[in-house]
Amino acid sequence: TQTVPNPKWTEYLQFTDAVTSNESKNTGAFINRIKDLESKGCKIERLLTAAVGMSAEAGEFTEIVKKMVFQGKPWNGANKHHLVTELGDIMWYVAQGGMALDVPLDEITDMNIDKLSKRYPNGMFQEYYSENRKEGDL
Repeated sequence: TQTVPNPKWTEYLQFTDAVTSNESKNTGAFINRIKDLESKGCKIERLLTAAVGMSAEAGEFTEIVKKMVFQGKPWNGANKHHLVTELGDIMWYVAQGGMALDVPLDEITDMNIDKLSKRYPNGMFQEYYSENRKEGDL
């Protein structure tokens, strides 16, 4: 049997390819971009390690929570320990990111406290400020 291509799928794949950067689909361009970033002082290998690792480990953390909420996984000491272990893995990758940026972890947490203190002027979460950010509030 021969499969007939779905024209909408083919159209979508062509669109996807057209709006994808050259660095994302061409090894030579990717390598050149890495070299360019390195030449400007970017520790891209650590940034990539941090970005990919944080995402993967956050996914593992999320998977445990998902299974507890939606699939009957129990809240018990073993699962709590597993969550804490995944947080440790996430922190390892956060440390990689800090090293890549030459920023100590305490400076990162201080910056975060400062950012959130400005966002929530009374020192407590308020939905209004969560949804209505000031210009420049990342």
